[in-house]
Amino acid sequence: MIGILSITYSIQHNIHPNVRWQQNGITVAGGNRQGNGINQLSNPWGLYVDDDQTIYIADQSNHRIVEWERGATSGQVIAGGNGQGSGDHQLSYPQDVIIDKERDSLIICDYLNGRVVRWPRRNGTSGETIISNIYCWGLTMDENGSLYVTDVGKHEVRRYRRGESQGTVIAGGNGNYPLRSPSSTNIHPNARWQQNGITVAGGNRQGNGINQLSYPWGLYVDDDQTIYVADQSNHRIVEWKRGATSGQVVAGGNGQGSGDHQLNNPYDVIIDKERDSLIICDTSNRRVVRWPRRNGTSGETIISNIYCWGLTMDENGSLYVTDVGKHEVRRYRRGESQGTVIAGGNGSGNRLDQLSSPSYVFVNQDHSVYISDWDNHRVMKWMEGAKQGIVVAGGQGQGNDLTQLSYPEGVVVDQLDTVYVADRWNDRIMRWPKGATQGSVIVGGNGSGGQSNQLNAPFGLSFDRHGNLYVVDNGNHRVQKFELRSNPN
Repeated sequence: MIGILSITYSIQHNIHPNVRWQQNGITVAGGNRQGNGINQLSNPWGLYVDDDQTIYIADQSNHRIVEWERGATSGQVIAGGNGQGSGDHQLSYPQDVIIDKERDSLIICDYLNGRVVRWPRRNGTSGETIISNIYCWGLTMDENGSLYVTDVGKHEVRRYRRGESQGTVIAGGNGNYPLRSPSSTNIHPNARWQQNGITVAGGNRQGNGINQLSYPWGLYVDDDQTIYVADQSNHRIVEWKRGATSGQVVAGGNGQGSGDHQLNNPYDVIIDKERDSLIICDTSNRRVVRWPRRNGTSGETIISNIYCWGLTMDENGSLYVTDVGKHEVRRYRRGESQGTVIAGGNGSGNRLDQLSSPSYVFVNQDHSVYISDWDNHRVMKWMEGAKQGIVVAGGQGQGNDLTQLSYPEGVVVDQLDTVYVADRWNDRIMRWPKGATQGSVIVGGNGSGGQSNQLNAPFGLSFDRHGNLYVVDNGNHRVQKFELRSNPN
C-alpha cells in the first residue's frame, strides 16, 4: 500500500522547517491486499512521483514497474510484468525506479539480475542494460544526468556520468569483508532456494584426485564464485573455479605433516583480500597459517598453540578464531600474535558466559560475533565488549525439532540479523530470524543421503553475492550449490 501525505505548506520541494502533515494517510496505490492484480501490489519498494503526481512503483515481488496516475483506482504495468527472469522483457525483484526526463525513460534497479536497466516510459516492451554486475538497491540522478547507484554487494555508491559504464566510487568501497562476513550477505527475508543442489566441487566419491574431496570442512566463496575448500582428510586447500569439473591445489597437498609446505587436517579457510592470501586453520598442527593465494609453495605461521576450528575477518583486517581446546573465541588485530578473548574463555560449560567446543564464527558490521556452540547445540551472539552472550538459535537441548540443533557447524548472518546455520547431525540448513524461538529448514532435512535434495553432515556454509547458498556436504565429499529461487511472500 502506498499512502500520501497532504502537505500543509510547501513550495515545490522546498519544505518549511515547521511544516506539518495530516496524520491520516490516503491510499493512492495498492491497498487491496497482496496480489498481482492491476489494482494490487506485492512487497513494493522504491517509488518516483512526477510533476503530475503520477506514481511509479517498483512492485518488487511482482517483478514489474507500475504507473498509477493521480486519482486512479488501478495501475498500469510499464516495465516487466512478464514473470521473473533475466530476459530483456523481464525483471527480477526490482528495488527502485526513477524517471530520466531528458530521455523520457525509466531507470530501474533490476536487483537479482545484477543490473540497472533503461526502459522506455511509453509503450516499452523491453529494456536495455546500462550497468552490469551491480547489486543495486537504490538510485537517483542529478541535474546533469549523472546517475548515482548503491551497490550493496561492494558496499559502495558509484556515480555514472552520461555514457559511462564503469562509474566512479564516491562513497564506501573500502570493505574487506569475506562473503561470510558483515552484510555482504543481503538476503530477502522471504528468500527461497532450489531444493535440489548442484554439485560444484567434488562429488566423485571420496579420494585424493584433483576432481575429488575427502571429508571437506570449511569453504570460502569469492566475488567470482570461485570456491576454496578445506579438503581436510587430503590435508590441502583446493580452489574450484565456477563451472570447473576439477580443482587446483593452492595450499598443502604435500602429505600430512607439520612442515611449512604441509597441512594437517585443515578445518577452515578464508581469503585476506588486502594481502591476496589464504588464511587457514591448520587444526592438527595447532596453528593458523597464511599462504600466498597464487603460486604459493609454503605458508607462514601467524598464530601458534591454538586448536582452531573456524575463522573469519572483519573490515579492519582483524581475525576472529575459535579455539575448541580453550572454549573461546579470540580476536587478533593486524600484527598481533596473542589476541584478545572476546567470547567464552570461562571453561567448558553451558552458562551464557561459557562455550563448549565452539566451531564456526561470524562477525557482523557492529563487531558482534555469532558462534556455533557445538557441544551446547546452540548459536550464541556476543556483542562487542560483552561479558556473556545471548542464544539466537537452538539452546533447547540436542534434537531435531524446529526449536533445536544437533552439533551446529557453519554459521552466516545476513543484514537483518537472520542466522543461517548448518545443523550437522540433522542433515539440514536452518534459518532463524532475529528474535525467533524456532527456525525453519531451508535446504536438506530429507534424511542423511547422497541425493541432490539430501545432505550428509553439512559443515561449511556460505552465500555468493547473488544469494546462492553453498554447503560443504562432508559425508558425501562434495560442495553443493542451492540456487536462489525467489523471494516469495
